[in-house]
Amino acid sequence: MSLSHAIMTALMDRQLTGYDLAKQFDVSLGFFWSASHQQIYQQLKTLTAASYVAVTEVAQSGKPDKRLYELTESGRSELIDWVAGETKRKPARDDLFVKLYNMGVVDGALLLKQILERQTEHQQRLALYQRIRERGYQQPGKLDQHQQGRFLALLAGIYQERAALQWCDEAILLMQSSADN
Repeated sequence: MSLSHAIMTALMDRQLTGYDLAKQFDVSLGFFWSASHQQIYQQLKTLTAASYVAVTEVAQSGKPDKRLYELTESGRSELIDWVAGETKRKPARDDLFVKLYNMGVVDGALLLKQILERQTEHQQRLALYQRIRERGYQQPGKLDQHQQGRFLALLAGIYQERAALQWCDEAILLMQSSADN
């Protein structure tokens, strides 16, 4: 997936300003595809130049003009082609797992501290995902197809966080028991 496809996905339902789009990445799409605000604005320029996205200037009193972005028909067609195409899973890259290969060479307490921090991150993200589920997805069987897709992505995130927490629990237990011996 490219950032352009994530942006076009966000624009599928409605027009958004660059700022609103960046906020949506912070609280929704960003769970699965991260991008800085600068990257989003750069990609919007590229998508506009490719005619996948149209921009409308909206005059504002006492403020700079607002720029609303919307998906064009050619953008919608490109997005549909991408969705229908082959799905590629990118291999995970995680510094922590490489660092673990150095356990015994470095003080294990340093790595244990990082795992405890990671555990907290996963707990917080899981809690957030569960709040989102409780707020908008209490009855999955009554969702329309568009909402079902979002729910399924959310559910994958919930399962990933649970698995990561299980790994953290086992890693912490093993490292603490090894330190005691």
